[in-house]
Amino acid sequence: MSAPSLVLDIGGTKIAAGLVDAKGQLLQRNQQPTPRSTDPDEVWSAAEQTIAEALAAAGGVVSGAGISSAGPIDLTRGTISPVNIGAWRGFPVRDRVAAVVPGVPVRLAGDGLCMALGEHWRGAGQGATFMLGMVVSTGIGGGLVLDGVPYDGRTGNAGHVGHVVVDQHGPPCNCGGRGCVEAIASGPHLVSWAREQGWVGTDAKSLADAANAGDPIALRAFTRGADAIAAMIASVAAVCDLDLVVIGGGVAKSGPVLFGPLHAALRGYAGLDFLSGLRVVSAALGGDAGLVGAAALLRPNP
Repeated sequence: MSAPSLVLDIGGTKIAAGLVDAKGQLLQRNQQPTPRSTDPDEVWSAAEQTIAEALAAAGGVVSGAGISSAGPIDLTRGTISPVNIGAWRGFPVRDRVAAVVPGVPVRLAGDGLCMALGEHWRGAGQGATFMLGMVVSTGIGGGLVLDGVPYDGRTGNAGHVGHVVVDQHGPPCNCGGRGCVEAIASGPHLVSWAREQGWVGTDAKSLADAANAGDPIALRAFTRGADAIAAMIASVAAVCDLDLVVIGGGVAKSGPVLFGPLHAALRGYAGLDFLSGLRVVSAALGGDAGLVGAAALLRPNP
């Protein structure tokens, strides 16, 4: 029996690590909160602790290491500069992990691509040939599987669908642009818009609960966000000739209040004949998709 893969999933809220076997089954998982520190080594210590727990569970023997990280990333250098981890700018995560597990391959990819790979291998994307996996949460990210294989682009940052512009005169985005889908449909922006309309809740979970209970402002917020997501999906699908979009993340857990208006809006945007078979579905792996996808980076033909 082959040794499992060590996997690491780095985000602004948590850093998770675990073990995945050759069939894509998650064997072990642990996590630490991402430190709110300006010291890069303090943040690395949290990652190192999760890695140590996973290695202990594997008896110290792994076949390789896959890293999923919030971006931007630099595949050539093996470095990451996550927008939501201020202490890490050009942080050499691939070399750091390689030093912990010498002698085995170490692969790095963006968290959106790893989510897509995880869903494609073991989740809702199984069997798809041209697929977009996307996360709708505090931000909006994504990854592409094209002709059955991951597409990471020139620098490793392909699939940043949250920064597709859907409203040229829309609100400013944290990326420096304007009218990006993330600036309209991410959780915090849904909440901000709803509060401007008079809603008195505090977070996206409360907004989803209110929408599911029939609150008219909350429902309008989700309809507005779904319209922006549908416009983005139609654009990406037309460029990449997609057959499937898999959507995960905290906001996606709101269910019909998002997916109902999204499917309705998509029918208005995706008018090309070759998009008639495009499917949009909920993710199946939840928060484990990035870890499973990190292991997929080590497959000969992921």
